[in-house]
Amino acid sequence: MRNNKIILGNYKVILSNYKVILSDYHVILTKYNVILSVAKNLLFIFFLILSFATTSHAERIKDIASWSGIRENQLVGYGLVVGLNGTGDKDGTYLYQPIANMLSRMGITVNVKDLKGKVKNVAAVMVTAKLPTNVKPGTKIDVQVSSIGDAKSLQGGTLLLTPLTGPDGEVYALAQGPISIGGFIAAGRAAQAIKNHQNVGSIPEGAIVEKAVPVNLNAKSELQLLLQFPDITTAKNIAEKINEIYKAGIAKALDPTTISINIPSTYRGNVLDFMAEVEKIEVSTDLPARVVINERTGTVVIGSHVKISPAALAHGGLTITIKETPEVIQPPPLSPRGSVTETVPRTELKVEEKQASLVEVQGSTVGELVRALNTLGVTPKDLISILQALKTSGALKADLVIM
Repeated sequence: MRNNKIILGNYKVILSNYKVILSDYHVILTKYNVILSVAKNLLFIFFLILSFATTSHAERIKDIASWSGIRENQLVGYGLVVGLNGTGDKDGTYLYQPIANMLSRMGITVNVKDLKGKVKNVAAVMVTAKLPTNVKPGTKIDVQVSSIGDAKSLQGGTLLLTPLTGPDGEVYALAQGPISIGGFIAAGRAAQAIKNHQNVGSIPEGAIVEKAVPVNLNAKSELQLLLQFPDITTAKNIAEKINEIYKAGIAKALDPTTISINIPSTYRGNVLDFMAEVEKIEVSTDLPARVVINERTGTVVIGSHVKISPAALAHGGLTITIKETPEVIQPPPLSPRGSVTETVPRTELKVEEKQASLVEVQGSTVGELVRALNTLGVTPKDLISILQALKTSGALKADLVIM
């Protein structure tokens, strides 16, 4: 009996050891799966990076160029906005005569002098729109309405029928409808609240096209592509790619902007299909290194091709704070008659100069430049000054465009 208990105890020990071994095995297996998963992910990332490194960036011709002769046309007209809640023009210089003319066409005779000071709900506006090529009569287009007088707001107003003319003086569309400004104005005697700009609004599909600008593409034997950003290399790449696809020398780069294309004989009379095929072609683009700076907003855009020659940068700032604190001085007790309380200005002047640090920038790309400038703790405004100084020194290898 005692031997059986010993055997049973040994069996339990063996079983316990087996469970420990089995548990260790599961741990090892789990670690192996994790390592295998990580290895697979690393391998995927490696091939992903390799694919990006070995392929050049390509763009559709449709996204970087447009066809010559196919463009929007600008329309403009003078109109009246009515129904304003007392926020119309106060000065009737641009208002009274047009109102009198409009009423006269409706058979109502009004003297211009009788309108002065009595028209508060009307504003004089300019109406603008863009007319796409080959838009058919009856098509609706969006219009924008802008006040040209001293109206406070166009909120709640309605544009009366306004002819929209092109540069040739011909009427191409008629605009009319309620104006949307996407905001509001609420005012009292002592305060007011304003949201968004109140003197410009829009009328979605507010104009009806009356006359089209026709372009007969099928009558053409030659087309021209115009690059949005002129570049010799990109123009050459487009011409070569088109010639490669159509196996003929039909395309030629005339200048950094223009690519001339002779329409193949198989597409004569069906030019739209040819144009659609050309727009889908992907080509390698090459833009110059450029840094664009907007000093008004502090915006800086740095292109990917921008490089910096070896240079040392130091940037420090001088901050001067002037604080005016008026101090009231009361006359002391038993002062002579006529003594008055006086307000004496107290000026606090504080000057702080940040310690400038020197950072060496080796020949670098834009990413390395940004990291180096971040170590200096520069703001966008500071970055503008630094980039201008680098350009002056010749270290910035890019065009500097200041807006």
